[in-house]
Formats: sequence, structure tokens, C-alpha cells
Amino acid sequence: MSVELNHTIVHARDKRESATFLARVLGLEVGAEWGPFLPVVTANGVTLDFATADSASITAQHYAFLVSDEEFDAAFARITDAGITYYADPHLKQPGEINHHHGGRGLYFLDPAGHGMEILTRPYGSEPPRD
Repeated sequence: MSVELNHTIVHARDKRESATFLARVLGLEVGAEWGPFLPVVTANGVTLDFATADSASITAQHYAFLVSDEEFDAAFARITDAGITYYADPHLKQPGEINHHHGGRGLYFLDPAGHGMEILTRPYGSEPPRD
């Protein structure tokens, strides 16, 4: 069996708020609560298990989601319609812009707990080398 990421725990100030926020942006569903977790499952089967934690114990993490061009367009529309600030860069220095890295499109935004979220249409390093 090959190694696959199955799930990860995402700490949040309010698991329902953060799970719902991300699910709305990405066009996904929030699953049924399981113990202390509220799951959001991606198309490749990876589950983000949102868990409420003390604000002081939350360390901001980065989560990147590879999406199709159509999914990017839909997510981008939901981001702009909701008035969510987005950036072309992970350092949040280029607000209101998207990037065109690796021959695709990408952007960054923060979730309610302060985690850096990224959507991109081409994986890193997928652009053919230039001569």
C-alpha cells in the first residue's frame, strides 16, 4: 500500500465557524460531528477534522488545495461575493490580486482562526522548464 495522507486536525476558535467557512469557499460539505471533530472531506479523500481549541494554543498553519480551473472560478466568485480579502502571495503583501505561478492561477486567504488557505490550479513545479 502506498502512503497517503488520510486526515489532519485543524485547530480553530470555533470548529463549526471554520469548517463551514472553508466548506463554503471550496464548495464542499461539512460532515457529521464525530467526537470533538467536525470533518470536511476533500475529493481525494483527505479529511480536515476541525476541532475547537483555546485561541492561545492555535498555531497558524498553511493548507493548500489543488482545484480545477472551473473550481477556482467558483471559489473565487464565492470569495469575492463574501468580501473575503485575498492575496497573490503567502506573505499577504499583494491584496486583491491572484498569481499565475506554474502556468496556472492561485490565491491565498485567511480562515476565521488565522490559518493561511491557498487555492491553486497547477501544482508547484508543473510548469515546463524554459529554455
